[in-house]
This record gives sequence, structure tokens and C-alpha cells, in this order.
Amino acid sequence: MPGMVLFGRRWAIASDDLVFPGLFELFLRVLWWIGIVTLYVRRRGELDCTGGAPLRSYLIVLIVLLAIIICAMVAIVGVSMRGTICNPGPRKSMAKLLYVRLALFVPEMAWASLGATWIAGSVQCDRIVVNSIIATVVVSWMIIISTVVTIVIVFDPLGGKTAALYPAAGTNLLDSHESSQFLTGLKTAATSVWETRIKLLCCCVGKDDHTRVAFSSTAELFSTFFSDTDLVPSDIAAGLTLLHQQQDSLRNSQEPKEVISHSPGSSQEADLGAELANCHHYMQFAAAAYGWPLYIYRNPFTGLCKIGGDCCRSRTTDYDLVGGDQLHCHFGSILQTTGLQYRDFVHVSFHDKVYELPFLVALDHRKESVVVAVRGTMSLQDILTDLSAECETLDVECDVEDRLAHKGICQAASYVYRRLINDGILSQAFSVAPEYRLVVVGHSLGAGAAALLAFMLRSAYPHVRCYAFSPPRGLLSKALHEYSKDFIVSLVLGKDVIPRLSVANMEDLKKRILRVIAHCNKPKYKILLRGCWYELFGGDPDSLPTELDGDGHADLTQPLLGEQSLLARSSPLPSPTKYPPLYLPGRIIHLEEEGTSGRCSCYTSQYTAKWASESEFSRILIGPKMLTDHMPDILMRALDTVVSDRAACVSCPAPGSFSVDDGLPPL
Repeated sequence: MPGMVLFGRRWAIASDDLVFPGLFELFLRVLWWIGIVTLYVRRRGELDCTGGAPLRSYLIVLIVLLAIIICAMVAIVGVSMRGTICNPGPRKSMAKLLYVRLALFVPEMAWASLGATWIAGSVQCDRIVVNSIIATVVVSWMIIISTVVTIVIVFDPLGGKTAALYPAAGTNLLDSHESSQFLTGLKTAATSVWETRIKLLCCCVGKDDHTRVAFSSTAELFSTFFSDTDLVPSDIAAGLTLLHQQQDSLRNSQEPKEVISHSPGSSQEADLGAELANCHHYMQFAAAAYGWPLYIYRNPFTGLCKIGGDCCRSRTTDYDLVGGDQLHCHFGSILQTTGLQYRDFVHVSFHDKVYELPFLVALDHRKESVVVAVRGTMSLQDILTDLSAECETLDVECDVEDRLAHKGICQAASYVYRRLINDGILSQAFSVAPEYRLVVVGHSLGAGAAALLAFMLRSAYPHVRCYAFSPPRGLLSKALHEYSKDFIVSLVLGKDVIPRLSVANMEDLKKRILRVIAHCNKPKYKILLRGCWYELFGGDPDSLPTELDGDGHADLTQPLLGEQSLLARSSPLPSPTKYPPLYLPGRIIHLEEEGTSGRCSCYTSQYTAKWASESEFSRILIGPKMLTDHMPDILMRALDTVVSDRAACVSCPAPGSFSVDDGLPPL
């Protein structure tokens, strides 16, 4: 950090990013040089043949050229190891070294071309020698091609504009009178670039109006988040590593929690037990909404055999109650996951577009409820729905003035609502079981849509309840969050990042990354090496200092890159009305991991359940399980463990024990 400026433009790579790729190329070059020297010394007498003179010259020049390249690579690696992330002063010669290294590609390419030409000629030398020289030519071209690919990867389409922010003279354009106009133009260009990238990535997605709106919304979100900092990808990786160790260090330094000598309120614990049992039951429906991919993933050896018979036949004509499309293997997995029969389903749909989610409606006779389960993220269309993160007013009847909600998820919930009401799906379900109550469930994106759907259905079905598993945090305004506590329960596992993920939290994470790397006094390659070891095997989080001590601040040779300047350029969100703080829905049950059962193992973890406040999810936690804790199969396994452990301890006097109640809590 900052990104290097070469040929008058910024690149998405910093001067301290060349340690590992440089060492890798250096290793290959040294092996290659030793092999060619050995070949020449041992076989030079066999080059006295027809066409052998050009090959002798080729090897000699290649040996010299490789020696020069090796020296250049040693210098590049050595310089790249100097300084720290925000102290690039000791690496100021890197640009010149890279110019020299790139210049060496010209004779290397020319010599590789000549070698290929000479080999293609009439050479009557020993085949071992000829084949060895062919191998050297092939290796030359492989390295050249890999270099070109690397240049394409680190190319920044906005580099020509952002390079103006870091002129050689050290003056910053952001200090000038034209800074606001320049930054506006830069963000406009960034939005255009991001939209082009997203369209290329999602080229197989349709081009209807919803998709075009989602493209623009996602591009604006990305450009807003990334355009006001000079972070390169490796800086973000190093910052996340440092933040994880910093979090663990702070947690270890905290005083142990006071042991509670009295039992918690029986009503509160009984309520937790009942809701936890309900979550355990309804999570099966949320998982079933994913269809056969999740079922096969959870049952890799037996899943295909169990649902194979349903993949080749359609049963939609057997009963009039089941509608929808694209069932086949999906319906077999749904039956296996829920344990219900075919006649228990009112509607199953796997129609999937931007802002339009798959869902199912079933009659749950065990709980005497009509269950609506909305599927979570499974496609590019769903990702675009997730990333449409602006706010819009939720059109519901409730005594709340501030009714802002996530735009993309709100649109998806409105689609399901229209299908349920306008198509008469819920009317059909309650005509079969009029005494049942309505329950809406979902996981991840489906959890957010289920929560908003519960708001929409509450006027017609006042006793509706919602169970949202791992919902996104950026969902509801504060007022709607408080209002939803009467009928929504959210379940969050461990350090799951999605219930902590919102635009405001990402902005906070960016500032924390900037702060921690600005105060780190270790070179980036050491941070990344130590971080990999720490993530895999653990260790002492205090063994890698992250704060500059004493006079360490004097080592910052470029004050522009100090913490204050970094944070000043990390401006707040430009439109707080478009991206206001949003929160999780309802009351929150948090399954916290007990102890340390391994860095990445999700099979031996033990969890305890507790009621949590929404503020506990106001910051993204970094850890090896921040992504795996969101997986529905991991959540189901954790629920199985918690419920079975609590049921086994029903008669234990320890605090937190309770009786598992299969019934819904009283409204």
C-alpha cells in the first residue's frame, strides 16, 4: 500500500507483494539455470554437429541472460521485504527494478523465438541434447505467458485516474480545490467499471428490468466501498489476519465472566428451550427449500440413491394441491429432509430470477402449522438480490414510522407474498387445515425474505410467526427490529459473518483494517506467513505486535500513508439515506462455541444457547469459521448437538438447563 505506479498508472499490486511470487520465480530460474549449465558442461562436445553451432550459442547466451535475471529477481525480492505496509519508503527503488526486469523480457522473448526457430531447422545432434533444448524453449515461453497473465490480473482499469492521487512530488490532489469534482468523476468511472465487471461475471443471467436494476445497484455499492481507499488485495488479507489476532488477544485479556450463583429465571429459560426446540424442528424446512444440492452435500454417499427415483418422474399430476415448476430431484430431497408425505405439500416452486426466490408451502401436522419456507442464496440471481443493498420503505400496516428495509430482499419478499395471496396458495392451505397457524422460515437470504414476508402477512394472519436462520444484519430499521420481537426469532451460529454483515459494518471493517495496518511494524510477508500458521494451528495472538511502540511512528517515511490520512480518505458513506444502519429481525438466539475444539473443525464443536442482544452483532468478527458457521448443514448439526445435550441434562441443577418443549410458545 499504496498500489504501485508504473508507466503513469496505478496497478492493483503493492511494492511489498513481490516477495512470494519473486521467490517462486527465483526458485524456478535457479533450477533452470543449474539444469542448463549442467547440460552445457556435460554435453557441449555433442554440439559439434550439423546445426549445432546455433544451439551452442543459444545455451551460452541463455546462461548469461538467466544469470542477469536471477540477480534482478534477488534484488526485487530483497527490496520487497523492506519496510512495512504503510511505510514504502525503503522500497522506493522497486519501480526502477521492475522496469529493468520487464526490459529483460525483450531479449528473453527474442532469444526464445530464435531458439524455437533453430530447433525447428535441420539439426542432426544427439536427441537428448535437442530434447533438452526444446524443454528450455518451452519453459521460456511458459514463464513469459505466465507473466503476461499476471499483468492482466493486476491491471486496474481505473489506474490512470487514481495514479493522479499519488504524484511523485508528494502533493495530494485531494488537498486541492478541485478534489470534490475529481472524486465525483472517479466514483462515476468506478461505478461504470464495476457494472461492466458484474455483467461479465453474470453473463448467463437474463437481461430483464429487475436484472438491470440489480446490476446498477450492485455496481454502485462496490464502487462506493472500494473507491475511497488505496488498498490492494494483499493489504486486505494482511489486515484481516491482524484483526483476527487482535480480537483473540483482546478476548484473552478480558477478565473471566463472573460465575452466576443462582439459576436464571425459569420463564426465560423455558422460553429459550421452547424456541430452541422450534428452531430445531423448522430448520428442516429451511434446509429442504434448498432442494437436492444441499441434500446430496449432506448425504454424499446415500443421497443420490434415496432421491434417484424422483429425478426421472414427475408427480405433479398425482395431486391437485402441488403446483410449481422444476421439481424432479428437488421434491425427492424435500420429502427426505422434512419426513413429510407428498400430500402434505400445497405448493413447491423452484422458479429463480433476480428478486424472485424459490419457496415451498407445506402442512406440518406435528406442529399444526402451515409452513412457508423460502430458499437462501444458491445462484447468481440470488447474489444480485443480496447485493441490492439500498433501502426502501416496507409497505406494511404497523404503528412504526421508520419502516426502512433492504431493497433486494424486500422485493423478493413481495414476490413471494404476491404468489401466496394472489395465486390463492395460502387460502388453499387453510381450506385444508383451517385450525393451523402460519409459520414462515428461511435461511440466509431466505431468512431475510421470510422475516419481511411475516411483516406483510401479519395483517391477514395476526398469529404468524417467523424463524429466521442466519439472517443478514442489514435488513430492518431499528424501529422495525423492535417491533418484530413479538413474532420473529432469529438464530445465529458462532462467528457467522452474514448476521454481522451490512454496509455500515463493512465500512467499520474497512476503517479497522486501515487502522491496524497503519499501526503494524512488521513487513507484509511476515504478517501473511504468521497469519497462515495462526489460522491453521493457532498460537499466541500477542506474538505478532500490531502497534508501533514509542518512537516507532518516526519510521513512517510518508506521512500521507499514516493512520489519520488513511482514515481521512476513507470517507463516510456518501448517501446515508440510501445506506442507513440496518439490523437483525426479532429476538436473537446465539449458539456460542465452547472452548477451542480446533481451528477449522466443525464436527467436534460444542455450543451453548443464549438470548443475545442485537448490539452483539454490530461488528464483524474475523476467524476461520466466520464462513463455515453460515452453512446450513453446520447449523443443523449444531442445533442437533445443543438440543440433544440440553435434553440429556433436563434434570441437571446446572444453570441454563431446561426441559425441551415441542410446542410453540404462547403468543
